Amino acid sequence: MRGVNSDPLALYVHWPFCRAKCPYCDFNSHVRPRIEQALWRKALLAELEHWIGRLGPRRLVSIFFGGGTPSLMAPETVAAVIERAVAAWPPAEDLEVTLEANPTSVEAERFRGYRAAGVNRVSIGVQALDEAALRLLGREHSVAEALAAVELAQGTFPRVSIDLIYARPGQTAAQWEAELGRALALGTGHLALYELTIEEGTRFHAEVAAGRLVPLPEDEQALLLELTDARTRAAGLPAYEVSNHARPGEECRHNLVYWRYGEYVGIGPGAHGRVRCDGRRLATRTLRAPEAWLARVRELGHGLEALEPLEPATQALEALMMGLRLAEGVPLARLEALAGEPADALLDRAARDRLVRAGLLLDEPERLVATAAGRQRLNGVLRALLR
Repeated sequence: MRGVNSDPLALYVHWPFCRAKCPYCDFNSHVRPRIEQALWRKALLAELEHWIGRLGPRRLVSIFFGGGTPSLMAPETVAAVIERAVAAWPPAEDLEVTLEANPTSVEAERFRGYRAAGVNRVSIGVQALDEAALRLLGREHSVAEALAAVELAQGTFPRVSIDLIYARPGQTAAQWEAELGRALALGTGHLALYELTIEEGTRFHAEVAAGRLVPLPEDEQALLLELTDARTRAAGLPAYEVSNHARPGEECRHNLVYWRYGEYVGIGPGAHGRVRCDGRRLATRTLRAPEAWLARVRELGHGLEALEPLEPATQALEALMMGLRLAEGVPLARLEALAGEPADALLDRAARDRLVRAGLLLDEPERLVATAAGRQRLNGVLRALLR
């Protein structure tokens, strides 16, 4: 009989479908003319059951429905996944259950159903509070729909976050400051504010290559980032991670599991996970194509494509890469425990001192903490630090 493991665990559920593919998006999302909700509910529950059997009892701290567009899920599907997860894994008293949603009026109509299912936090993909920008980004909602959805969400869920994309082509500091001010005035406790990045394989990438789209120059992007940090901090929502801003206590607990290198199970097409099983920490990944994932779940009870043991050095590196994204940084003791060796064997002490003098790391003996400037240059900071 397997003993009870009280280590905290997070659950990520990937819903891979969208009504349309946004031109900037490189996530695992797919457009399908018809989705059989009952079939997908059965498959998600089957893969969840696989992990329940494999991991045994755990303490569940968060559930996150991501995508794709999870607000295209039937509330019954959301309810079924939550019900089975909390029955198998005793939930923390403050269990956080987040669902990502688009603010179209059709999807907002499902909010009450999601709340009844057990969702207590919604993350709304507003992306812009400017009509021309919404069209550029390929969004299907209007500014008015976005504002109405946020208002409805605030009256439905205890916690609400909104996403915005800035540093768009041609965007000025004055325009972004006005848009950000309007977002802050909505009063949500959490803002996810992302600089527009041009990812390979997206329509925007093709348009940039063809010269039809001109990204904002890097110096102007940096100016908007500084403005973002200053305005959110002044409003009481400081950056606790590279792109995430929250009032104290409103941080996304699920994402903190990732950034603090905790354990999480991923189910659904293209979902990733990091779990400790049979004394080893494993990296997991499911098949990305929805139909291929479904077929494997039918055959094996899960859609796993990869299940890879992680070496101690790899675990320490992943924890460092994730932890430096946070304003709190990463404890050196955590890196040493993962790597099984002293921090000086992992990190270049001289380089660390140089980064402190350059204002990219704080001078803290027990933690590695990147400054705001360091978090803007994380790749360079990591290259310098690692032996």
